[in-house]
Amino acid sequence: MRKNEDRRRALVDAAVDVLAAEGARGLTFRAVDTSAGVPAGTASNYFPSRDELLSQVGAHIHVRLAPDPAVVAKTLETPRDRAAVARFMHDILDRVTADRAGYLALLELRLEATRRPDLHRAFTATMRAQLDDSVAFHLDAGLPGHRRTVELLYMAMTGLIVETLTLPGILGDARALVDDLVDQVVP
Repeated sequence: MRKNEDRRRALVDAAVDVLAAEGARGLTFRAVDTSAGVPAGTASNYFPSRDELLSQVGAHIHVRLAPDPAVVAKTLETPRDRAAVARFMHDILDRVTADRAGYLALLELRLEATRRPDLHRAFTATMRAQLDDSVAFHLDAGLPGHRRTVELLYMAMTGLIVETLTLPGILGDARALVDDLVDQVVP
């Protein structure tokens, strides 16, 4: 029987929402079915195991959090300077803030990957590929800096995002911090 890809995607999105709200321990087929508004047993028909569901979420989360190509194109129409890098960093913060559940699910996957070797291998490969793609994009676009610049931005933005989503108010104005970060890190 051919599975409905729209329903599969809806189930994975529901799993993201369950991960964000309940954590990895709350991610059950029943919880995913309820979140997706589908009959009981639907998720288990699409995913043979909980590990497979986690793997699918890990693969999908980056699609869900990906930048809008139109925003990228518009930013690339401007000079390739610190201001352009700042616009890209603000876009990351805006996307994550708009899809809080998506990023919280990403954090839950990171934690779950520390306990599941197969998920750890797969998720590490996915995250490594994402970082490598970010470095390649930065360099190919002619933005100022080099690989280490992107790595530093990645590390700092990851911390800023975690604080912004989990303990808002600790750091104050996140947008101003992004501007200061870019001024300090980007040559």
